[in-house]
Amino acid sequence: MTNRNFDCVKALVRNIPDFPVKGVQFKDLTTALKNPEALTLMADALEELYRDRGVTKVAGIESRGFIGGALMAVRLGAGFVPIRKPGKLPADTISATYEKEYGADTIEMHRDAITPDDVVVIHDDLLATGGTMQAAYELVKSMNPRAIYINFLCSIKALKGRDKLPQDVEVTSLFDF
Repeated sequence: MTNRNFDCVKALVRNIPDFPVKGVQFKDLTTALKNPEALTLMADALEELYRDRGVTKVAGIESRGFIGGALMAVRLGAGFVPIRKPGKLPADTISATYEKEYGADTIEMHRDAITPDDVVVIHDDLLATGGTMQAAYELVKSMNPRAIYINFLCSIKALKGRDKLPQDVEVTSLFDF
């Protein structure tokens, strides 16, 4: 794990009350992503975490997971695999349905996106209750890659999303709330 100080990034994250539904306190990372210094700090840290892991693919979860995931893929010389909402991918897909803190949702990825030779980092911007990442992990795991890592820019520890994720998989976040 990186030893960088992310207090400056955390200070840039905006709280949006009652979004997307009443009672949810949304952490808006776009305010940190638009800051060039914060974005570079996060990109550098993501690269540092996985530089020597043999990563061949980074799977980013729609939509904010595309940002850090694509940055990480470029920095690591890996491919990028989008995990999207239903109907957004043009070829044959596999899907998983899961419960979120405010309802059910489904994600999909191309059936041919991952091979047994791949080492995959699944990336999303934020770990809240863990449902989305749990579904993404099951999709990637079904393709039998050599190794899977899970990464977030940040996590909300009080929501205990880590508890939903496999205990035998390394899960990292750059900073916590």
